[in-house]
Amino acid sequence: YHDCTLYSTLMPCFLCAGAVVQFQIPRVIVGESRTFPGARDFMEAHGVRVIDYDLERCRLMMETFIQEYPDLWYEDIGEK
Repeated sequence: YHDCTLYSTLMPCFLCAGAVVQFQIPRVIVGESRTFPGARDFMEAHGVRVIDYDLERCRLMMETFIQEYPDLWYEDIGEK
């Protein structure tokens, strides 16, 4: 995984960021981090290059999902 790039709609959570660090994935490209800030600082502190494109289409997709499925969303991020 040392020469891989991980692509994600959202900023990875701490669980996923831990896997990024453990497997030494050097780059993470993120669609947006407004709906979920995730663990950017953790990854960067471990030498991962994180690029957040802050794409409107990703943000709108996530906002729509959160609005339509709030119970699933908040359960998934551990807030319910």
